[in-house]
Amino acid sequence: MTDIAIKATARPAARTRRRPVRQSLLLAGRSLTKTRRNPGVLSDALFMPIVFLLLFVYLFGGAVSGSTHAYLQYVFPGVLVMTMLLAGMLATGLNINTDIRKGVFDRFRSLPIARSAPLLGIVLGDLVRYVLAAAVLFATGYLMGFRVQTDPVSALAAVGLATALGFSLGWLNVLIGVLVREAAVVQSVAFLGIFPLAFGTDMVAPADTLPGWLRTWVEVNPVGDAVEAARGLLLGGPVAHPAAMTLLWSAGFLAVFGPLAGYAYRRRS
Repeated sequence: MTDIAIKATARPAARTRRRPVRQSLLLAGRSLTKTRRNPGVLSDALFMPIVFLLLFVYLFGGAVSGSTHAYLQYVFPGVLVMTMLLAGMLATGLNINTDIRKGVFDRFRSLPIARSAPLLGIVLGDLVRYVLAAAVLFATGYLMGFRVQTDPVSALAAVGLATALGFSLGWLNVLIGVLVREAAVVQSVAFLGIFPLAFGTDMVAPADTLPGWLRTWVEVNPVGDAVEAARGLLLGGPVAHPAAMTLLWSAGFLAVFGPLAGYAYRRRS
């Protein structure tokens, strides 16, 4: 009887270990259901691309490029990258922090699922933000006069690169959401981390107009490679090197922050 009991309890555990991807996808579906019932949580993905594009073009366009149309073509790829960073770094960590504080993850812990499934499920569910933010940004840019100078495949590749970087850096926000107790602190830290990365590039102004110390940061900032790659893919220009660097940076961030977030979550839960 003892051997039978051991085998009976071992089978569910073995099945659980073999199906973490399926369990994560099911929990991603739960996250999407929450979003469908409360679409207001997507307001950042809906309105931030519009606000930033309008703000940059009509505030800086005349001063930097002499015309808002020319500046729109220049700034749009950078706003695309920044939008993907915001989509990944503002909401995911906050959602995880909220679920942990409300005891949702305690309920997950009582289920026969992989320990990583709840964390990965929320991250995958929030991918809808990337799709929605990109769609809103391109629609707004088109209405303002932006036109892709290459082809649709290259435009999709630009979105894919920006999303890869945003997704990988989003795991840093996941780590913060697990470690920090207060939701307000999670948002504050996310904002403080995003702006030096997004604005420390040639997104809003050419790098040769910047002071020397800032140009040094622009040259080593991984987001700068993503902006350059997006410009090449959307408007034409060099793509291979900045795209390869963006993918390398994304893989590095994911390899570092993903396991750290998983380890912190297992320690806390």
